[in-house]
Amino acid sequence: MINRRVFGKAAGMGTGAVAMSLAGLRNASAAEATAGASPGPAAPPVPPPATSFTGLKQVRAGVLDVGYAEAGPQHGPVVICLHGWPYDIHSYVDVVPILAAQGFRVIVPYLRGHGTTRFLSSRTVRNAQQSAIALDIIALMDVLRIEKAVLAGFDWGTRTADIIAALWPRRVTALVSVSGYLITDVEAQKTPISPAAEHNWWYQYYFSTERGRTAMETPDDRDALCRLVWDTVSPTWNFDDATFERTAAAFTNPDYASIVIHNYRWRLGLADGERRYDRYERKLAARPRIATPTITLDAERDPFTAPGDGSSYRDFFTGPYEHRTLTGIGHNVPQEAPAAFARAVVDAAGVTQAG
Repeated sequence: MINRRVFGKAAGMGTGAVAMSLAGLRNASAAEATAGASPGPAAPPVPPPATSFTGLKQVRAGVLDVGYAEAGPQHGPVVICLHGWPYDIHSYVDVVPILAAQGFRVIVPYLRGHGTTRFLSSRTVRNAQQSAIALDIIALMDVLRIEKAVLAGFDWGTRTADIIAALWPRRVTALVSVSGYLITDVEAQKTPISPAAEHNWWYQYYFSTERGRTAMETPDDRDALCRLVWDTVSPTWNFDDATFERTAAAFTNPDYASIVIHNYRWRLGLADGERRYDRYERKLAARPRIATPTITLDAERDPFTAPGDGSSYRDFFTGPYEHRTLTGIGHNVPQEAPAAFARAVVDAAGVTQAG
């Protein structure tokens, strides 16, 4: 566990707005209460719910022209927020203004195959294996001249952040990891799990068929499938049509179906990766530990949350660590519980500053 005194001390040791704790955020919503939240002085009020980002940007990085949202002071400590599937950058639309108000420079990129992110060449393999996506973020950091950042993510974003923290720890100041340790071991994925757990992953098996690919290539079928996933994995989230449609616009990317299908087929050992990523995948298959200061978040109503209140992955984190459970929250944690997610980011970053 991260020492409570360390968290309290960290909240008071920074400079400017970043030094403020998020005590006010703790009270923003009873549904966002977290286990073990640290006390602190009052913080500014939480901004009202947002509906969109302003100032979307594009930059060439690696094999991509990356679309991303950015907010906060240019020279503030950097937080990179990483979305999952079937979501997009709008999972962080309410997190970003909270963090920006605390003095962070916040960057939220569209992952490959999503939104305005495009491949630079038609000849590039539409590969979505885990190390390729992680290297996209490293390339983005390099182009933006970001040496180190807090990484925060859920779903595909958690996996990507975990990989960077494991393989390139000098690039990560702190980690907020929803669902804990999600680095994929392809060989281990071949072993059956409980029938109830397998049932939750139905769409992965659907995507292993050409029928599933066709569904993802057909706009109406794709959107209906993605909305069903939202309903299933976030049973208490009362989102409206406009919220879904705002994110579904990111699914119209011409490479969306190829990226989604390859990601899930690769993870099940049904599609090949590229040899240039083999050296990274060999390291990841060894299940590397993460020494970066980390807060893990489990969502109580997420069907993918592992039993045991984080105990199943605790040993993978060897540095300063704290685990929190979000009561009544489903899979899309930053959008369902933005104040609790933002608080985890500030607290994790504060431990690094205090050290």
